[in-house]
Amino acid sequence: MQAFFLTGLTIGIIGSFHCIGMCGPLALSLPVNKEEQAWKQVAAIMAYNLGRVATYFCLGILFGIIGKSFALVGYQQALSVATGLLLLIVLVFGHKLRTNIPVIAAFHRWIKNVLFVLLRKPQRIGIFFLTGVINGLLPCGLVYLAIASAITTGTAVNGSMVMLGFGLGTIPLMVVLMVAGTFISVAFRSRIRRMVPYFAGLVACVLILRGLNLGIPYVSPVMPGSSSIEVVGCHPDSIIVNTVRQ
Repeated sequence: MQAFFLTGLTIGIIGSFHCIGMCGPLALSLPVNKEEQAWKQVAAIMAYNLGRVATYFCLGILFGIIGKSFALVGYQQALSVATGLLLLIVLVFGHKLRTNIPVIAAFHRWIKNVLFVLLRKPQRIGIFFLTGVINGLLPCGLVYLAIASAITTGTAVNGSMVMLGFGLGTIPLMVVLMVAGTFISVAFRSRIRRMVPYFAGLVACVLILRGLNLGIPYVSPVMPGSSSIEVVGCHPDSIIVNTVRQ
């Protein structure tokens, strides 16, 4: 579990630079009263971020279960390759998918409307937490990247660890943004955002390589449940083979 948690944490820390560009405007618009005591401001900021983490954790459980169903029937290799390819498609056509697919577009609008309502609510810890929960559902390439890693773990526990690590990894920089957002220029955020697709593409390629079962340690190891053919007998009239489960 530690390895999966560290994988998610790495994605979260690196990807949090993307967060300050995409989710930064929302985070900066949260009605945190600067005149309140410092501990109340910190509590509000942490409630918002922990709400996001809670959503990511639940998504990790869900997609880990989906990945497990593929692993049980021996399709974990195909799932890893398909996930990597899908991630590349989202990376290239993500904006068009959000705007041209009615279901995704409608879901996106619904989340924005809910967030708009929540931002106008009284400043309470529960409201900040719920805002974070809803924000965690926003369509985002970085979240897709973490989910892609979670679904290939093959279990609900490992999937949740990936997403938990991912969520926690995004917190430090988001807190810095919310506390001192005016010191992080828009130009700097824009430059950082341009670097994230390259990182996402690298992870997608690793997922594809992993599914190819090339026997390369750490990069493309032999997956449990994969099949290979072993010749166990040979006769001029027939060849006897066994399917070996790895």
